[in-house]
Amino acid sequence: MSIYEYKTKGTCARKITVELDGKVIKKVAFEGGCNGNLKGISKLVEGMDMDFVIERFTGNTCNGKPTSCPDQLSVALREAYEAEQKEG
Repeated sequence: MSIYEYKTKGTCARKITVELDGKVIKKVAFEGGCNGNLKGISKLVEGMDMDFVIERFTGNTCNGKPTSCPDQLSVALREAYEAEQKEG
């Protein structure tokens, strides 16, 4: 298992902390952003396969911005998995 911190780009949330066990999402926590919505997203994705979440969230936008917190989560998941593989 590994814990990865990702600094978001272009969103209200400032940071996403991801805990993975292989490709399974164990925990997600957002710092900043829309508290209730991001807590809900975090609970929703726990226990899910990261590839499914990435497929669903990649490309989502928010208020005319080219990204969103879910889109940034998909980036964080990819980076967390790559970092875990390098440590391997």
